Amino acid sequence: MKLTYISTYPPRECGLASFNKSLINAINSNFHSEEEAFVVAVNNGNKDEYDYPGEVKFIIRQHDMMDYTEAAKFINASDTHACVLQHEFGIYGGDNGVYVLSLVNQLEKPLISVFHTVLEKPSFQQKAILQKVAKRSDKIVVMGKIAVKLLHKIYGIPQEKICFLEHGAPDLESPVNNPVKEDVLFRGRKVLLTFGLLSRNKGLETVIRALPKIVRSNPEVLYVILGSTHPEILKNSGEEYRESLVQLAARLNVSNNVAFINRFVSEDDLINYLTAADIYISPYLNEAQITSGTLAYAVGAGAAVVSTPYWHARELLDEGRGRLFNFKDESGLADIVNDLIRSPRKLSAIKKNAYNYGLNLRWPVIGRKYIDLIKEVIEKPDLSERILRSVIDPEIMPDFSLDYVKSLTNSTGIIQHAKYGIPNWKEGYCVDDNSRAMIMALMAEKQGHKDALDLLPAYMSFMLYMQNEGGYFRNFLSYKNEFLDKIGSEDAFGRAIWALGYLIHHAPSSAYAKFGEELFHKARPNFRNLTHLRGVGNTIIGLSYYLRSYPSDNDAHSTLDHLTGILMTAYDNCRGETWKWFENHLTYDNAILPLALLHSAEITRDEKVLDIAFESMNFLGGITINSKYCNPVGNNGWYSRDGELPSYDQQAIDIMAMVLMYAQAHHMTADPRYLKKLFRVYSWFLGENSLSVPLYDPETKGCYDGLHPTGINLNQGAESTLAYMISHLAVLEAFKVDTSYLYDKDAVESVLLK
Repeated sequence: MKLTYISTYPPRECGLASFNKSLINAINSNFHSEEEAFVVAVNNGNKDEYDYPGEVKFIIRQHDMMDYTEAAKFINASDTHACVLQHEFGIYGGDNGVYVLSLVNQLEKPLISVFHTVLEKPSFQQKAILQKVAKRSDKIVVMGKIAVKLLHKIYGIPQEKICFLEHGAPDLESPVNNPVKEDVLFRGRKVLLTFGLLSRNKGLETVIRALPKIVRSNPEVLYVILGSTHPEILKNSGEEYRESLVQLAARLNVSNNVAFINRFVSEDDLINYLTAADIYISPYLNEAQITSGTLAYAVGAGAAVVSTPYWHARELLDEGRGRLFNFKDESGLADIVNDLIRSPRKLSAIKKNAYNYGLNLRWPVIGRKYIDLIKEVIEKPDLSERILRSVIDPEIMPDFSLDYVKSLTNSTGIIQHAKYGIPNWKEGYCVDDNSRAMIMALMAEKQGHKDALDLLPAYMSFMLYMQNEGGYFRNFLSYKNEFLDKIGSEDAFGRAIWALGYLIHHAPSSAYAKFGEELFHKARPNFRNLTHLRGVGNTIIGLSYYLRSYPSDNDAHSTLDHLTGILMTAYDNCRGETWKWFENHLTYDNAILPLALLHSAEITRDEKVLDIAFESMNFLGGITINSKYCNPVGNNGWYSRDGELPSYDQQAIDIMAMVLMYAQAHHMTADPRYLKKLFRVYSWFLGENSLSVPLYDPETKGCYDGLHPTGINLNQGAESTLAYMISHLAVLEAFKVDTSYLYDKDAVESVLLK
């Protein structure tokens, strides 16, 4: 088998690097000839940070997202049969290591992922990342039985996808003449040992605090701390932790009973130290530790282990293979150590039990189990979920809920912003969001959510309050109900007209319709003054809804033609052989422009307008939708003609506009291609995006405020939440479309055939 291993790798000093190297050797040891190891190594710095051996074929710079995409391309182009990925949140870039999703989502090879950390109480993003990696993996390997339960219960991963394989241990025996035992440091001492990279979560201070009580009964005791400080901690904090341990030992008058061996040792040396020690101590501070390589190595070497009761220790030290003491309980630790020192038979029994069990942990044994698992994956490619679905099944969409919107809404209207999922009242209100809220509430009521009508009066009265005598709308209102502008933007005006037109056409009662008409007609004289394309587009959509209810209003038809002409002229002025757009750049809310022409064409039945609507829609889709997900134009610089597409920051309103655009195209054509694109764009909210991170929050029922290069903006404002909700309702509405199309189907097909 030709295998690709994705992880950190020696000479980088890292637990996963050592594990990865040991696993490669373990798998190779089961073949007559050494298999070719193909390693993709993750660096924290530049590509030349380490002098890697020849098996490292590609290097990922941890914080460079493009490297993850390039790594996937490199692996896909190789003749490797399968990939083995080591997962730990801290070794990959982006928030909580989110960049790893860019790699796994683009892999076209079978994938086995080894989870070194599974949290019982993950953050939203941590949970989403593990779920996404699991979804893209053919098998998940964990090294603790409790992790199997957590992955199934908390993360919803099918049990048949999860495999329990214990952490390996070196296939080595202590030499007859162990050089460590003969070392002057060890001679005549009762040795307690802890090894591994130093960091505060290891709890070594607990052992030092236990030493005075131990030394009173056993003055010959020596506590050996073997290992260098973790490189990242050394870089940021130096030897602060080690020095604090030295100072603690001095204060407790046990300096002569503590020895630091500040180096990263080989497996051969490590076995010598483990077998030379009388007792191995694992004093971790946190219960939620599903894997400890140092613990596995100690048991594998047949050491007498005393440990805190973290998850892996409770499993591995069961049945007399070790002793447990409570977290930070130095007195309990001292009692156990003293008991074992004065009871050689107890100490010997623990070592014997550990050694016998450790034979099953030897790396060649573990390597054979990995080989069997990899063969199963390779031989059953139908199990793979590597290829993303192009269509989302509505049955797996989250249940629609108004709960979060209700928390943002008061008697004035809907508040603009939220701090995480908590309303941020000091930011006040705006017409933009209350317009979207009106549309959302009306769409929800149409689909049977009658409680949406309870929210509608607040949004409608807000629009009434914000309209000035000239028919324009102010946009911003403080929490104290103070106007913050005299006239809002043309965008805000257009969104208000869209909402009012939608209200007129879909009013749940005649009173609501009359209310909408009054505000609509007061604003109507200003329609022809609009020049900003998105303000024009939004107004076209609102005017089109109005004309569906009042098709004989000739002046409204004339205004629609005028506004449509503005978009058509802009398109003609910018259109080129390869550039099919209304401006020389793509900015925000882009799909509003083709969507407006689709609505206009449905009313006017103008084939040229329809032609431009589809042409511009296809141009936008060609730029922003790939075979796996939608990648809307980022607002960090926009996308200029002949320029480069900025990937971030991605905003929910761009997705909403594209969902509505494809929903309208499908409504007019019944072409399933647009339904598929509709679902693909909508699925951006659920995690089918460039970072594979969901923006919909199932806990709050809100939506995060955008996708950044390092993850998500954790605030959940009204704009993004309403964009999600409107998109969700549009998807459900698309499923109900029948064959009574409002536009002449033959005319549409003639345009599509072009």
